[in-house]
Amino acid sequence: MSNKGLIIKSTGSWYQVQEQESLTVYEARIRGKFKLIKTRLTNPLAVGDRVEFQLEQDDIAWITKIEPRRNYLIRKSVNLSKEAHIIASNIDLACFIFTLKHPETSLGFLDRFLACCEAYGITPVILFSKMDVLSTEEIDIIEEIKAIYAEIGYESLEISSYSGLNLETLKLLIKDKTSVFFGHSGSGKSTLVNALQPSLDLKTAEISQTHLKGKHTTTFAQMHFWEFGGSVIDTPGVREFAMIDVEKEELQHYFPEIFKKGRECKFHNCMHINEPKCAVLGAIDEGEIEESRYVTYLKLMEEAEEENAW
Repeated sequence: MSNKGLIIKSTGSWYQVQEQESLTVYEARIRGKFKLIKTRLTNPLAVGDRVEFQLEQDDIAWITKIEPRRNYLIRKSVNLSKEAHIIASNIDLACFIFTLKHPETSLGFLDRFLACCEAYGITPVILFSKMDVLSTEEIDIIEEIKAIYAEIGYESLEISSYSGLNLETLKLLIKDKTSVFFGHSGSGKSTLVNALQPSLDLKTAEISQTHLKGKHTTTFAQMHFWEFGGSVIDTPGVREFAMIDVEKEELQHYFPEIFKKGRECKFHNCMHINEPKCAVLGAIDEGEIEESRYVTYLKLMEEAEEENAW
């Protein structure tokens, strides 16, 4: 008899599945046939997947079926690799943890993440974290960045795991939802989870002073359940983020302000690179579209072209 369940932890070869009715957690494995599915994914299963499984005598759950995913977050496995890795699936809210320093988060990294959320139909929210360590000038920079993204339509919140700034507001945002916390190693994902629910007591580590980059404390994705309702998928810190299987023609759909302005271009198939009477290029010159966003758009166009040339 098949049971229904939810994947709450993935270490690569072993998984943990929570049974839907009893909420009992079992160690789980995949039947061999899943590995034969022709796919470019390095992991056939991800945290957040809904599955069917059968229990063996030793209480090992053998996963027999994966239900269709509503959405997922994905990244390339390694540079120049054609394979991809699903970070998490069936997500209601993707929280991007942006730190101005310790470590520094680039706008390009944020833009890639937002484009990915647009592509896979996930609602993002930008969390400007570690606000307690910023000077007045640095807080002004955050306000400027916040204004840029608010104009595009992205929600954001300034938070601090140490001072507790806006943590109650964040709880209301993530209550009863499946969220994923995403950011660089050292951006404070595990610290934030602990601040929201100290009983979870996740392992955290200091920033490496040598490179001012974070040390990896979370080595695999895992779902934790909030006492106030809902859950969070804690993910390993990612230093690079890329989209896969995207045609360059569709990229502009994932930059809302570029797509909206693009309707005013002279040519309906304008790619906003060097075409005559391009409204997007005009808007960049006028300061209506942020140049850093456009630079990321061009970089993704380049990568899509390289990928499709293989």
